[in-house]
Amino acid sequence: MDNSGLDLITGLKNEKTRELAFNSLVKKYQERLYWHIRKIVMDHDDADDVLQNTFIKVWRSVDKFREESSLYTWLYRIATNESLTFINSNKRRSLVPMNDTSEFLMNNLISDAHFEGDEIQKRLQEAILRLPEKQRIVFNLKYYEEMKYEDMSQVLDTSVGALKASFHHAAKKIEEYLKSRD
Repeated sequence: MDNSGLDLITGLKNEKTRELAFNSLVKKYQERLYWHIRKIVMDHDDADDVLQNTFIKVWRSVDKFREESSLYTWLYRIATNESLTFINSNKRRSLVPMNDTSEFLMNNLISDAHFEGDEIQKRLQEAILRLPEKQRIVFNLKYYEEMKYEDMSQVLDTSVGALKASFHHAAKKIEEYLKSRD
């Protein structure tokens, strides 16, 4: 863990410096976490809501952080879990069958007024959304976040070998989908 992460944890665990340290944490990680969440939930407003929930959970559980992982991977783990909880909650409320996650997310992508990508980016997102949940998250973390497999292993609580296999399968499926659309 880098020193700034240690300083933030020390500051967060001290009642006198907790608010200042939390503000620093939000400033440092909010944009990266927003885009990570956005790639999972696909909608700008939903991503904002999940990001807020993520930081609320961090604030409430900082005393439980055991420092067995880095602050960075702990935050990504919380953001990922909050994103998946959000999706599952919305699917239940909208009565979408549990196996239709990709269609649910595709509707989010299509209806998102904040999506600024061109047609190629939209097709890539469509291909990614057709992946199983785990492959989709692994692909996004590796491709967009350029996260190391070792860090991803802490975020997703999965072996490095399984993550490499998931990424490989995801990349193949995306390639096949894009070729079939040409």
